[in-house]
Amino acid sequence: MTSGPGIRPRRLRTTEAFRRLVAETRIHPAQLVLPVFVREGISEPVEIASMPGVQQHSLESLRSVIADAAAAGIGGVMLFGVPETKDAVGCGATEEDGILNVATRIAAREAGDALVVQTDLCLDEFTDHGHCGVLDASGRVDNDATLERYREMAIAQAESGSQLLGLSGMMDGQVAAVREALDGRGFTDTAVLAYSAKYASAFYGPFRDAVDSSLQGDRKTYQQNPANRREGLREALLDVAEGADVVMVKPALSYLDVLADVATASPIPVWAYQVSGEYAMIEAAAAQGWIDRERAIEESVVSILRAGADTVLTYWALELARSIR
Repeated sequence: MTSGPGIRPRRLRTTEAFRRLVAETRIHPAQLVLPVFVREGISEPVEIASMPGVQQHSLESLRSVIADAAAAGIGGVMLFGVPETKDAVGCGATEEDGILNVATRIAAREAGDALVVQTDLCLDEFTDHGHCGVLDASGRVDNDATLERYREMAIAQAESGSQLLGLSGMMDGQVAAVREALDGRGFTDTAVLAYSAKYASAFYGPFRDAVDSSLQGDRKTYQQNPANRREGLREALLDVAEGADVVMVKPALSYLDVLADVATASPIPVWAYQVSGEYAMIEAAAAQGWIDRERAIEESVVSILRAGADTVLTYWALELARSIR
């Protein structure tokens, strides 16, 4: 039975051209951001076993990545540093010759106006305990002491040429603290991306391989409980009020409801991060021949955009952009 006289929705699905014409959601290369890992002390890229096709880059190979990203027309790159040495307060995050700051200067020079060069503003890659902040005497992450380190990191990254700082640490008040620090030093044009709804997820496992994480314990006292939906929206609206330029939901696929909530309420751009575990699952299933890899990649990113994301951070950014173009 049809729902009414002559009503046949299938008319709009009869050919590939028709389906393309009436598609409600499309992927554009400019909506994609490529996360890039840059490792100190290597001369050539190093494969990441749990993320097939993704590498830790040397400073030299970073130049090629930036050139490829610009040629593909993607929106930007998000840089993560992987240092040789770590300490309790993550000194390498703010040193002028720290790997992330050096990589940022190179990326900014190579990219010019073709890409938005973005940097991860968090301490977890640089601390020997692997947490996103400094610890107090009892071993807990000290929120306010961490904010002081974030202020210092913000200035170091802005001075190195980062155009957008990705605040991924989930400390209370981090957006306001970083915005104040940037403005106080004249970096009024440096934008802030708040990882607002960042959940304590099982899907970060491969990422920890990518940054050689030394995490001890877990991050459940500062990242969000996966059971909580309303809290994600609350966090995003708090970051908007503190002056964020963009808000983020992370992970993406397991939190499409939160993403839709934030996208509906937010007056500023909303991004989502398709994280390492989401990437690894599709790659692993495809390697076994259980799913169509290309279709699964496209469908997964379309679902994130359909839920309301304006931009997606994805390890498939270059591949998708090339296939679209």
